[in-house]
Amino acid sequence: MHRFALAALVAGLAAGAAPAPAAEKLSDGKVKLGVLTDMTGYYADLAGPGSVLAARMAVEDFGGKVLGKPVELVSADHQLKADVASNIARKWIDEGQVDAIVDLVSSSTAGAVMPVAAEKKRITLLSGPGTTAFTGEKCTRYNVHYTYNNWALANGTGREVVKQGGDSWFFLTADYIFGKSLEEDTTKVVKAAGGKVLGAARYPSPGTTDFSSYLLQAQGSGAKIIGLANAGADTVNSIRQAEEFGITPKQSLAGLLVFITDVHSLGLEAAKGMYLTTAFYWDLNDETRKWSRRFFQKHGKMPTMVQAGVYSSVMHYLKAVQAAGTDDADAVMAKMRETPVNDFFAKNARIGPDGLLRHDMYLARVKAPKDSKQPWDYYQIVKTIPAAEAFPSVEAQACPLAKR
Repeated sequence: MHRFALAALVAGLAAGAAPAPAAEKLSDGKVKLGVLTDMTGYYADLAGPGSVLAARMAVEDFGGKVLGKPVELVSADHQLKADVASNIARKWIDEGQVDAIVDLVSSSTAGAVMPVAAEKKRITLLSGPGTTAFTGEKCTRYNVHYTYNNWALANGTGREVVKQGGDSWFFLTADYIFGKSLEEDTTKVVKAAGGKVLGAARYPSPGTTDFSSYLLQAQGSGAKIIGLANAGADTVNSIRQAEEFGITPKQSLAGLLVFITDVHSLGLEAAKGMYLTTAFYWDLNDETRKWSRRFFQKHGKMPTMVQAGVYSSVMHYLKAVQAAGTDDADAVMAKMRETPVNDFFAKNARIGPDGLLRHDMYLARVKAPKDSKQPWDYYQIVKTIPAAEAFPSVEAQACPLAKR
């Protein structure tokens, strides 16, 4: 009887107890995204305000809310300084409750922010940086390398140029993690294709505007190809000065990271015939044209692959939050990995366990002025490089997380 009475008492207490509160779907009642980019420096044209606009377009196209709560967007200029970037990221996370940090654009700033975000369990969506190691030995559980990496650039442009007879190379390299990574990846591709590398001239970046001494080293090497392991204003300035010094009639330039905004700044006469590898081109198909023209109406320029990648990454993130029913980083990352990307930017693309989004890339050649039929009609797409060929395999990467 005592046992029966005790059981009845427990049952009565359980029936009368208040139900446990449901887990809150959004930790602070909203989702907050931070676009951390170069707003005024060397990479402002290829990312910068255009990246902020692309993220804003994605939020608006998603409806401005997720799980019934508002999506907030903030932005800041990291000034291409690693310490500035990491300080902004830490403040955003600790005081601003930012859930994900977008773009980052340079490898030095990405390398500073990724560990901060991982420590705080916040997601980083890299669109601008290229360093392959970010999904290799420097990978984190909360990072997605979305748009391109240096391996894909080297694999596309380097191999094709060697095929076309450009079998001796000299590099003009931005002397920081991105440039050195791009030179290293391209060197491997050139040698594997039967070419040889005769040397490299490394210059301080950002800050160098006079490339004459470095170009003279390249000229003196006698290499058929001068590989430009740089980006943004550095690429534009080095191409212009190579033409001014009369180098390009005798030696060819290979732009290893060239954006459509660079070609626009240079003009087709200066850039014609150059091979490049890109993740996106506005005039690929009806979908890319439709989105790009909307972007152009707001920005006055056609989007770079970085800016298109920002839009796609933000949209993929918001869809993952919606599907996960929470902004918890582990749950959102799981949804992002298991859900393929299918939009104007990529088709049937997936994020691997190393954090790399593998998608098709495109080998392009810059048109001659006579072949351009309309404004921003700059590229002839030479070939589509399938995702499996465009990016290194998971096994080839050194990401320790992918081996668990």
